[in-house]
Amino acid sequence: MTEAHETAREKTTAATAQDDGSAAEGPAPVPLLAPREGTPEVTASADALAEVVRAFAAAEGPVAVDAERASGYRYGQRAYLVQLRREGAGTALIDPIACPDLTSLHEALADTEWVLHAATQDLPCLRETGMVPSRLFDTELAGRLAGFARVGLGAMVENVLGYSLEKGHSAADWSTRPLPDPWLRYAALDVELLTDLRDALEEELREQGKLEWAHQEFEAIASAPPPPPRKDPWRRTSGMHKVRRRRQLAVVRELWTARDEVARRRDISPGKVLSDAAIVECALNPPADVRAMAALPGFGNRAGRRQLGQWQEAVDRALALTEQELPVQVKQPSGPPPPRSWADKDPAAAARLSAARSAISSHAERLRMPQENLITPDTVRRLCWEPPADPSPESVAEVLRGLGARPWQIEQTLPLLVGALTAQS
Repeated sequence: MTEAHETAREKTTAATAQDDGSAAEGPAPVPLLAPREGTPEVTASADALAEVVRAFAAAEGPVAVDAERASGYRYGQRAYLVQLRREGAGTALIDPIACPDLTSLHEALADTEWVLHAATQDLPCLRETGMVPSRLFDTELAGRLAGFARVGLGAMVENVLGYSLEKGHSAADWSTRPLPDPWLRYAALDVELLTDLRDALEEELREQGKLEWAHQEFEAIASAPPPPPRKDPWRRTSGMHKVRRRRQLAVVRELWTARDEVARRRDISPGKVLSDAAIVECALNPPADVRAMAALPGFGNRAGRRQLGQWQEAVDRALALTEQELPVQVKQPSGPPPPRSWADKDPAAAARLSAARSAISSHAERLRMPQENLITPDTVRRLCWEPPADPSPESVAEVLRGLGARPWQIEQTLPLLVGALTAQS
């Protein structure tokens, strides 16, 4: 057991003891109350941004990066604060609304390793500002590969470094201006120890023989292109499983589209314009007029009444569509059917999947990492549903590469998957 894991185990034991009412073991984490150089002023002008760019270009080592969004408050997932920290430059808090183009900062950090926690969450909004890393280190993913049970930033900083971070502002409305001082302090602390955490996790992964695996994962994230726009995003409306008829689907689609247009125009979260539950209820019981609509749950509040006419127009459009214009009843799947149906559809495939899952689960446990990080469940399902005609190691490896598996994943899982396929053939 490495030192970082020993520390994590001691703290878990202490937490369990406290929950049980017994005496806690091990030292308590040290509260981190303020950044070491104090909370910096927010960078909100071209001149101030140029100074930050000069300072970070002259500094050395990795750069810790984080971003705060206003999910649930504003439309989309844009960044409303960008935090950076680098040895020799200190911490910078940048307002990407006042300074929307951060290309100059991106260029200054072109060859620098970025340190992020849960990188895939922040990279899309950072890309909108012109910031894209060429290399990165994801401390959350590193924690998963290293086998830590809790991989949130606060838990990782506490278990690995022995400090406790302030909590409570992650779900705040970061579009607020001016941002309150406690929020800014919280944001600065999010990058205060990120590089220290990176260094400790790098050593942990090296000792476990997993550092090269992590590098391959980080490279895959950094080189991944932006995801394509979702097809039929309205189908992700919560509660869609209740909607069975094509005419009802059309009502959902029209209301979702109308809501999205309003939300985009007002720059507000779609859920604050009209809830998913209201859309589904309206689809199941389409109103004949605005009076009937006002009686439906979610439409009778004051904000809803102001737009009842607009929602009714959307419903009327759906009701006026011809049969040919109605959306299809079931979204066509792009992969195998749900595994629960395999036993009836293809018992041999179900047996292959069961054997593969068991082998992968056991190996992931031996490696002390989540099995979805060892190999994605979708990759295993696709391979087992349509295996190569000759399930040799070479042909199975080719399928895995085509499905996006990294070299280390293929090396670790290939014998297990070939065994599962050949045992059932």
